[in-house]
Amino acid sequence: MSSATPGGRHDNGGRHDNGELRDFLRSRRARLSPEDAGLPASPGIRRVPGLRREEVARLAGVSVDYYVRLERGRQLNVSDSVLDAVARALRLGPVEHTHLYALARPHPRAQRDSARMPPQRLHPSLRLMLDRLDGVPAMILGRRMDVLAVNRPARLLFTDFDARPVRDRNMVRYLFLDPEARTRLLDWEGTARATVASLHLYAGRHRTDPLLPGLVGELSVHSDDFRGWWARHELTACLHGSTRFRHPLVGTLTLSNETFTPPDDPDTHLHLLTAEPGSADRQALDLLVSRASS
Repeated sequence: MSSATPGGRHDNGGRHDNGELRDFLRSRRARLSPEDAGLPASPGIRRVPGLRREEVARLAGVSVDYYVRLERGRQLNVSDSVLDAVARALRLGPVEHTHLYALARPHPRAQRDSARMPPQRLHPSLRLMLDRLDGVPAMILGRRMDVLAVNRPARLLFTDFDARPVRDRNMVRYLFLDPEARTRLLDWEGTARATVASLHLYAGRHRTDPLLPGLVGELSVHSDDFRGWWARHELTACLHGSTRFRHPLVGTLTLSNETFTPPDDPDTHLHLLTAEPGSADRQALDLLVSRASS
């Protein structure tokens, strides 16, 4: 299985091959040198970048055979202590550590529920709140970063998602397949890479999402950037930050973005874009909102 396809497959022996886990561990092993991991440099030419499998196994305190089976994505009853040891050996951060758990030991019920995902439906109160945020660009994203709802300022700031076919109402498709996104977002690369990293986190939680392989496959075919960044397995939880726009109606503006997730619906996210009161960015945003309201 290629690194561009999330999830897994069964081999001829009936075992489950977890390609996402395999590619994630390989990417983290490749980024560490022996010196980074506190190991003495070995003589000779290294045929692979980063640490060898046997070096990771030694650092984690497991047998080489066990680690090889783990990295190959074989279905193993992995203990917390082993996963923690592998995370320490590979110098994983907190987000990466959590992602490793999601990939290595997905809950069977979560897999079954994910495989028969019903279409997402917005709670009426969320849609009402979105409609009342007339002065603030806001959108609600769902699974796979599908755009579930946008208000008028957000449609003018990005694009009119409501006018697109349902399958194209997706933030990742917009960023990588709509040429206007590259001119509308001043730091397109930073935004696009962070979006791919967020999608990887989603893939770890929902490896059996039936629509995810199609999205990743389509973007991998049509975008060299997406294909390359997806293979890097970068991980980011985009909760807050800033986004710089170049808008044809109001010029350049930088907006702060905040993300809120309802506690009873972890796959739904409300994104708000705001600016400091009295700032030039706020004035540009107010002008944009007045255009959207006219």
